Amino acid sequence: MNKKIKTEAVDHLFEAILTLENPEECYAFFEDVCTVNELLSLSQRYEVARMLRNKKTYLDIAEKTGASTATISRVNRSLNYGNDGYDMVFARLEDRASAEEDEQKP
Repeated sequence: MNKKIKTEAVDHLFEAILTLENPEECYAFFEDVCTVNELLSLSQRYEVARMLRNKKTYLDIAEKTGASTATISRVNRSLNYGNDGYDMVFARLEDRASAEEDEQKP
């Protein structure tokens, strides 16, 4: 974990985020907290990470997301050498999808 961001204020922000219960609440909160460009940048990085994990090429990713190769490279570096935050979220989403599929089986 980056010690530069580990502050009381960041802890408070994360505690607030953890209270959000659904996408509508996320929209309301993040639209208040972030500018439109900040929110779009965050979502673009997440989409880039998802596509990199799915073995898409830089060209495909740039065309689909509009991300620069510098942004794609930065996200790729986070996936390979970061704190495994993306991997943790992707694994949880996969687990949730599997559980939902199991619930729908007869």
